[in-house]
Amino acid sequence: MVARVFVTLKPGVLDPAGKAVEHALQTLGYQEVGSVRLGKYIELQLEDADPSHARARVEEMCRKLLANTVVENYRVELG
Repeated sequence: MVARVFVTLKPGVLDPAGKAVEHALQTLGYQEVGSVRLGKYIELQLEDADPSHARARVEEMCRKLLANTVVENYRVELG
């Protein structure tokens, strides 16, 4: 089973790296870009065949290591 984890900054949290990419894109002529927010994509190969157990374990991983839940949200997809 594959778990896909998407980690993004919570609304209102400053994103200096996103701001830098936004500025660079606009400098390159992409004026239609209004704002950029950067995040992380993590793909995990799991040996667990039980989707509910796998989801619980991945969410535990997110809370303990993969996401800083003070400033980041995360979303888990299993497939």
